[in-house]
Amino acid sequence: MDPAEFLDGGAVSVSAETYAVCRTDRDHPAAFATVREADETTVVVEQDDLDAVEAGDAERDWKRLTFEMDLPFELVGFLAAVATALAEAEVSVFVVSSYATDHVFVKEGDLPAAVRRLEALGCAVSD
Repeated sequence: MDPAEFLDGGAVSVSAETYAVCRTDRDHPAAFATVREADETTVVVEQDDLDAVEAGDAERDWKRLTFEMDLPFELVGFLAAVATALAEAEVSVFVVSSYATDHVFVKEGDLPAAVRRLEALGCAVSD
């Protein structure tokens, strides 16, 4: 499978919400995503909910780009293609993958450049 087949004409939605990525020691019930490791827990929460999180550190102002497509586990290089294109535009990413799709977070100020790069890959980006 070629990642370009999924990117060309693939729908990508931009979240209305702005997110914060937080280092904490516990789950947050309203988190978009939670990643638990031995020494820390990372939660991604809507920035408006940040005060409710007991966060040691927080990176603010992230927008979520969701690839509105089922991505098979056998697909090799999809995130590499996306990350490389965004890196070429000097856009930093934070990625969360779910069972069927990927969510790429970019800083709010980098959103226009990220959208242009995804559109250059053939994606149909919408709010």
